[in-house]
Amino acid sequence: MGPIDLHEVVLGACAFFLVGMAWYGIAFRDVWTRAVGREKGDFTGRLPLWLVFGLTFAFALLVSLTLTHQFAMSAPSDRAKMMIAVGYGLTIMVPAVGIRYLYLNVPGRVFAIDAGFFVTAMAAMGAAHVLFD
Repeated sequence: MGPIDLHEVVLGACAFFLVGMAWYGIAFRDVWTRAVGREKGDFTGRLPLWLVFGLTFAFALLVSLTLTHQFAMSAPSDRAKMMIAVGYGLTIMVPAVGIRYLYLNVPGRVFAIDAGFFVTAMAAMGAAHVLFD
């Protein structure tokens, strides 16, 4: 097993977080907030913005650490890194969100936006690992 580079972990989390900012703050802001029943621009509901963003980044760090560990264990090629990262999004994150949303009776539009985010964010995280390796 190779070493885990903490710089890559942080850069991967930053890439994930930046995609989220663009995805929910620009691209799907109005559609998403309406679909989840919030006022325009209300991303956090009752929780303070700093807490939501802080925990989001902490979770992104955990995901990035998991991905980095996978890469350290298997020493994949750059192409394989991208396939693994996108595969995590498509085969782990999207189904987990889908199962949760079925029980919450969340509108399909919200699932589509969130599923697209996770796949795109994981691709960005994978790209960060490829570019900064």
